[in-house]
Amino acid sequence: MRAYSPKVLLLIISILSATLLATAVFVFMPVETYKWSIISGAFAISFLTSLVMLLFVNFLIVKKIYKLLITVKNFRSQSDKPPVNIKYSNNEIDNLTMEIMAWADDRKNEIERLKKLEVYRKEFLGNVSHELKTPVFNIQGYVLTLLDGGLEDPSINKNYLLRAEKSVDRMITIIDDLEAISQLETGELQIEPERFDIVTLMKDVVDAQEMKASEKQIILTMPEESKPIFVSGDRFRIRQVIVNLIVNSVKYGKQQGETKIRFYDAGETVLVEISDNGIGIAKNHLPRLFERFYRIDKSRSREQGGTGLGLAIVKHIIEAHNQTINVMSTEGVGTVFSFSLKKG
Repeated sequence: MRAYSPKVLLLIISILSATLLATAVFVFMPVETYKWSIISGAFAISFLTSLVMLLFVNFLIVKKIYKLLITVKNFRSQSDKPPVNIKYSNNEIDNLTMEIMAWADDRKNEIERLKKLEVYRKEFLGNVSHELKTPVFNIQGYVLTLLDGGLEDPSINKNYLLRAEKSVDRMITIIDDLEAISQLETGELQIEPERFDIVTLMKDVVDAQEMKASEKQIILTMPEESKPIFVSGDRFRIRQVIVNLIVNSVKYGKQQGETKIRFYDAGETVLVEISDNGIGIAKNHLPRLFERFYRIDKSRSREQGGTGLGLAIVKHIIEAHNQTINVMSTEGVGTVFSFSLKKG
């Protein structure tokens, strides 16, 4: 059934009511004298009366419907997500219905998003408490042992103090990483862009990590005779990104493996790629890899000394440069991280 707008519907009602009144006069008026004049007058009066009612209803109802439509539309425009375009018709009620349904969908999606954020928040708080609890308990154990007489025992006092210091350093590292993520998320940590050679920076990091890589007989390779490639970015923060990715490739690389660094021209940007032939990452872990404290193998990750915040910091730094970072991996084959930087 076709849906008519309130204005059209009222106009149809006006014509019908006027026609019915004129028909009634024609049927029930016994006197033929002036019959057609009276019928015409009745039709005209009825039609004019209905039009007045139409204007009155339009003023009271239709305009309010239109105002409500504009209000709902404004609410939708304030959403974080771009509003879905709606094709309007001449029917104000249909338009209002579509806007309300679209608004309801937006609110439903927002509620689902908030529920997911609440789950992540609870996971995050649980992870923070767990990460800090381990070094705190270690320090407590070492201190209690020293207080119970171990301080006078030269065979354990220095050893336990050194262990306690390592636990303190781990706590400081976790807190520093949390502070860095918080500053990056809120925009407090300002990116200070400069023009620098990404190849030279990469060589510096590779040289610094050469010793750790040699312990697992992992080879770090770069293109031979690489020409300078100038990019625009925060040199200190980009160094953090590179260090984190190369350290991860060494940590989770195979014995006698290889980590390759490559650079690609991508128009206005430079694509930096760091790949390894290590243990790889299962497909179900990839979507959450850049989340704070997300670990694929929690026990092994802690043994390696990571805080679980490195990749989250990497992602925030790259996004603060308005660039992207991606990961591809096949379990048992290796992992490829790639990120873009604006040319300098």
